[in-house]
Amino acid sequence: MTCAACVNRVEKRLSRLAGVTAAVNLATGRARVRHPASVPVAELVAAVEKAGCTATLPGPSAPQRSEPDEAPTAPAVREGERLLVTALLALPVLVLSMVPALQFRHWQWLCFALAAPVAVWGAWPFHARALRGLRHAASTMDTLVSLGVVASFAWSTYALFLGGAGEPEARMPFTLLPAASDGMAHVYLEAAVGVPLFVWAGRFLEGRARHGTGAALRSLARLGVKDVSVREGGQERPVPLERLRPGQEFVVRPGERIATDGEVVEGGSAVDLSLITGESEPVDVGPGAAVVGGSVNVGGLLLVRATAVGSATRLARIARLVADAQAGKARAQRLADRVAGVFVPVILALAVGTLGFRLGGASGTGGTGGGAQAAITACVAVLVVACPCALGLATPTALMAATGRGARLGVLVGGPRALEGLRHVDTVVLDKTGTLTSGRMSVVRITAAPGGLDQEAVLRLAGAVERGSEHPLARAIVAHAERRAALPALPGVVTGFRALPGRGARGRVEGRLVEVGAPPHGDELPAALAAALASAGANARTPVLVRVDGAAMALIELGDTVRPGSYRAVDALRRLGVRPVLATGDAEGPARAVAAELGIDEVHARCAPEEKAALVRSLRERGHRVAVVGDGVNDAAALAAADIGIALADGTDAAIGAADVTLVRAGVEALADAVRLARRTLSTIRVNLIWAFGYNAVTVPLAMAGLLNPMVAAAAMSASSLLVVGNSLRLRTWHPWPAARRRAR
Repeated sequence: MTCAACVNRVEKRLSRLAGVTAAVNLATGRARVRHPASVPVAELVAAVEKAGCTATLPGPSAPQRSEPDEAPTAPAVREGERLLVTALLALPVLVLSMVPALQFRHWQWLCFALAAPVAVWGAWPFHARALRGLRHAASTMDTLVSLGVVASFAWSTYALFLGGAGEPEARMPFTLLPAASDGMAHVYLEAAVGVPLFVWAGRFLEGRARHGTGAALRSLARLGVKDVSVREGGQERPVPLERLRPGQEFVVRPGERIATDGEVVEGGSAVDLSLITGESEPVDVGPGAAVVGGSVNVGGLLLVRATAVGSATRLARIARLVADAQAGKARAQRLADRVAGVFVPVILALAVGTLGFRLGGASGTGGTGGGAQAAITACVAVLVVACPCALGLATPTALMAATGRGARLGVLVGGPRALEGLRHVDTVVLDKTGTLTSGRMSVVRITAAPGGLDQEAVLRLAGAVERGSEHPLARAIVAHAERRAALPALPGVVTGFRALPGRGARGRVEGRLVEVGAPPHGDELPAALAAALASAGANARTPVLVRVDGAAMALIELGDTVRPGSYRAVDALRRLGVRPVLATGDAEGPARAVAAELGIDEVHARCAPEEKAALVRSLRERGHRVAVVGDGVNDAAALAAADIGIALADGTDAAIGAADVTLVRAGVEALADAVRLARRTLSTIRVNLIWAFGYNAVTVPLAMAGLLNPMVAAAAMSASSLLVVGNSLRLRTWHPWPAARRRAR
């Protein structure tokens, strides 16, 4: 395909087949087609060929490599060679035609000899595609270029052989405007060579720029490794990645990429996730920790057990989400494609009308006059200045750049609909557990009674006793003690251990009776512990009392802690004019405590899944544009009911499947980035479309009025597409933080 008119025509041809829907993307050169089993693939390919284009099925590829390598394709190499030869032949013609001082005897015949290969061989792809379109009653950008080259060269041939321009001493001044006849026909060989030269140059640069918009998918593909060191029976052996199976263990050395998703079996290290999730700081991992394929081991030696391979890995899912997003279309682009569908026929009609009007004036039947050559020149200018390419590239190039940039920042956008929805969101409904909070109980504060044991000693004794319990609170205390390196060595450190259902656990540690459990009601506690108990109740935390030899020694407060990024996310949303609402299935106390900590005014606690969905519908009925953020099965209904559903990548498959946007980084800190990116992308698309429509609205009338030389028109046409692509490429370097903050980071 070469322009938006091709896109519109291919979509129409495919959609004529029963039960077939198709979305065609000019920037990627791909069609995403849904078809019933009764319509074979061969029939789809035949429909595309009837539209005047060619089509092939995508070849098989490795699961983690959804995008081809950066090496240029054979057609791209051939186009580059054609551009080089065309430039070598065309440049002398342009110089001689535009600088009268350099015109020598018979200069025009040298230009004719150089221009003929350009007009025939250099422009042959345009001629061939125009003829193919003619056979299928279709017209494209190639039709306009082909007619422009043929008309310019044919008139020049007539002028040289029959119009007097071939005289040895003939000179021709260069003018930006179509010239009136002065008794000798002028040659326009500079237009015949300039049109294909500038169009080829423009498409070459445009192709390189469009290649840049897909850099995110190629970088994701490069994160995959080819070989992995599998450990079996104490021996290591390298195997191709595609032969790795879930459950197998493999070794990752410092500096190597982790081959696939897995769980650390042995070793400890730090893992760089920046290219996967956008997190700038390496994450510490140890035995039992989950690791993501494509991340880099920056610390020690790791032995990892594979949990997912091939298309089931997180990296492969990210690549699919990005590719799916880039295949979509915004509403504005669908309008542009419909306009492009009639654009070329309208331009052809205007060119013929311009030619007829000016020829009529030359013959004295009215009109503007100016001679046959001025009429033909104006007609050629109309043909080559029109540019439906910019219309077709306005949205897909911006979308490719934005989705790629979003993936690098930890935001996976499901397509244009998600971007359009995010841009207008004014209310976001946030889940609490696992979204704003970590979703795991952890020790928040330890208060030791004055005159007794210090915090470290209390944590040492309590952690030793709780090692024998499977209660979630006990595991949280043990984990905290392990992080503080406060646990005594095993084995045999605890004697007489006994779990007390509903009350806690007790046992002897180093000869002392240690009891860990809920504070009994009505029990007298030291003032410091009583105050800590009251504080725990006010903040919806769970209190655990530690007694040593019958005396209350400390109070441990546990709770589901707020993720550090939640503070920044909620504050950023408010600055963007988005109102946060907390809706959770948790109790009123914990919900209001988290809301107060984050500054959220509207709280809905003890919400069942259907109640969350009803809340979303209620907000929408009141005129709000609502986004929902969640990570669990209970959030799936609300995500589906919202204008925009946003899931966390570490959430459940049900939540991710119902969402339009996925936040790859832990927590919701990237949420505000997603809103900013959506607003910037839609603004870029709007500027692109205004330019694409405005360019044609201005230049086509100028060409009809005889105010554009065909060569200048060809350069302007190529520049219009380059400007659209270049504007879209700015999204690749977009950053959600101001420059001063980036320097501070």
